[in-house]
Amino acid sequence: MSWIKTIPFQDATGKLRKLYERVTGPDNNVDNIMMAHSLRPHSMEGHMALYKNVLHHSANKVPKWFLEVLGVWVSSLNQCAYCVEHHFSGLQRLLGDAARGDAIRAAIEAQRTEEAPLDAAQVAAMRYARKLTEAPADISEADLIALREAGWDDGEILEINQVCAYFSYANRTVMGLGCSTKGDVLGLSPNNSDNPDDWGHR
Repeated sequence: MSWIKTIPFQDATGKLRKLYERVTGPDNNVDNIMMAHSLRPHSMEGHMALYKNVLHHSANKVPKWFLEVLGVWVSSLNQCAYCVEHHFSGLQRLLGDAARGDAIRAAIEAQRTEEAPLDAAQVAAMRYARKLTEAPADISEADLIALREAGWDDGEILEINQVCAYFSYANRTVMGLGCSTKGDVLGLSPNNSDNPDDWGHR
């Protein structure tokens, strides 16, 4: 739930009802982060379009599970427990290796991502994500050169940047409005990456 008024699925009408029907999970569940937009459905529509295209689009080249790792990392740095729990559940589902996922989370919680079971390029992306989250004004071209030297191409660097930027936005939406995970089904996501208009959470 959240600290502002929200409109539940069963009471929604008009545009809000149509948007809810697009984002629902099992039993018409709507994640609280989406329900927080219910008084301004147009901002929910913008949020979902950004989320779907940044994290769940078939044109992305960075593996989706690693994009989720970046999301959990940024959310942890921002102390957003809501997004950490949601996206760690999604990460575990996508990764299909619970022990590795747990080890990644342990490294994130210790803020020692260089010890996570990730390759050198992924660790470099985690380093960039931390700097972008904690000290964005300190980012310089040298940080992008370091990502290239680690093996990322410029399109992949853009994906990494956009995921990090999106999660800081989402974290502030959640924390600024007091969203909790109460009533949410953790780990669901819009998995039909081939259709940018399919927002259904499964």
